[in-house]
Amino acid sequence: MAYSAARKRVVLTTLCTGLFMAMLDNLVVTTALPAIGTDLRSGTSGLQWVVEAYSVVFAALLLTGGTLGDRYGRRRVYLVGLALFTAGSGLCALAQSVELLTTGRAVQGVGAAALTPGTLSILRHVFTEPAERARAIGINSGVSGAGLAIGPVLGGPLVDNFGWAGAFWINVPVGIVGLAVAARVLPEVPRSRAKPDTAGQLTAVTGLAALVLTLIEGPVHGWTHPLVVGGLAVSIVTLTAFVAIERRVAAPMLDLRLLTARTTGTAALSGFTVGFGFFGLTVFLTMYLQYVLGWSATSAGLAMLPATVFTGLTAFLTGRICARFGSRLPLAGGLVLLGTGLAGLTFHGADAAFAEFGWLMPLLGTGFGMTVASTSIAVLEGAEPERAGMASATVNMLREVGGVAGVAVMGAVLTARFAAALRDELPAGAAADGVAHSVTAGGGTGLGSTGALPAGLGRAVEESFVAGLHLALWVGAGALLATAALVLLRMRRPITDAGTADPAARKRRKAAV
Repeated sequence: MAYSAARKRVVLTTLCTGLFMAMLDNLVVTTALPAIGTDLRSGTSGLQWVVEAYSVVFAALLLTGGTLGDRYGRRRVYLVGLALFTAGSGLCALAQSVELLTTGRAVQGVGAAALTPGTLSILRHVFTEPAERARAIGINSGVSGAGLAIGPVLGGPLVDNFGWAGAFWINVPVGIVGLAVAARVLPEVPRSRAKPDTAGQLTAVTGLAALVLTLIEGPVHGWTHPLVVGGLAVSIVTLTAFVAIERRVAAPMLDLRLLTARTTGTAALSGFTVGFGFFGLTVFLTMYLQYVLGWSATSAGLAMLPATVFTGLTAFLTGRICARFGSRLPLAGGLVLLGTGLAGLTFHGADAAFAEFGWLMPLLGTGFGMTVASTSIAVLEGAEPERAGMASATVNMLREVGGVAGVAVMGAVLTARFAAALRDELPAGAAADGVAHSVTAGGGTGLGSTGALPAGLGRAVEESFVAGLHLALWVGAGALLATAALVLLRMRRPITDAGTADPAARKRRKAAV
């Protein structure tokens, strides 16, 4: 079915609105953590779960959301997801305890996992011409990236002016309007006739949830803690079983050929690495700006605004570039810019002024916009049309898990280096370890309390934190730059080997690049 240009614009705008909300809530809460901790009398572990409950559920259910949309209708599953996300936002805003707030965040995660995969698959159905579709995906990816980047930008002013609940209330009217519009304008998309992959869904959800929980709890309890070791064991066993199941079922919920092909597999890995570097950067940069440089939540959020603007603009332009020249060079270039931006931040310490490092924000935004758009285009064009929901879910799942891994690994590196630097200042090693744990595991509340310490000790804590931050940023930069080299080496051929043996599908993918 052919759609008019006006109908296509309305569909694109509607889908972008829902996706923006889902991506926004990944990081909008970070600037609200100190206010939440004070108002709800939460300790550091409770604050961590306010952040991570969303990520755990979102990452664990993304593949399931994609396959449910392919089978039961992407429009229907998208609407259910948007309704759940809106309801979860209202529950968060009304929460009077950390437990209820965490529950609301989990409901948001369920909704986001349902609506996110359907976004790209509906776009693929509506925008049938390859170059036009690549441009639409570029716009959609720009909105997705902007939602991630603008979280701290929007969260700061909302918290300062309306309290922490404002960061959730804003989703409710937008979600209600979005539901009404989506119900009217979104088309029905042909469904897959394949039988549900029940065993695959159970093992995927269990394995991904265990993996994300392990990554979250590792820096908190230590990597040898029984809870962490047990979670890792469960994730290895169940994800291994998932791979074995997907290799044998007729209609797998994850087509493993998408991950083993040169082009789509490398692009999917790039999505993981981008999440690793960008999420880790955003969380710890927000802490650095507020607790080391002493900025307000609003000021810390506004510092990210240039990155947000350039993310949206660059993703849109990248869609056009990929439509004409392919995704290899834009993806590699974006990874290099992101890695360079992270490395550039390591040259600024506890006395830095925004004028000294502000130029890095557009650089980071440009790199992020390029990578988000090019990974989505490369993977989606490598999948069969009826499996577009699965392909979209795969990209978003890997980016989300990469983000959790980035916060965990970069946080662990930061903690270790921070504690080591602090021991040089404090003879009592146990005290140094305790302060380091409070800073990283608790979303920054420990570092925020250094104003009550003697001036010399507070300064030592801040300098030690900066030393840990610099090493963590180098880890993220190294991962991004290494992945850029891999993209240049492995994505040398046109997309002909990804996901299917169907000659017509291969012809479509060649036309897309």
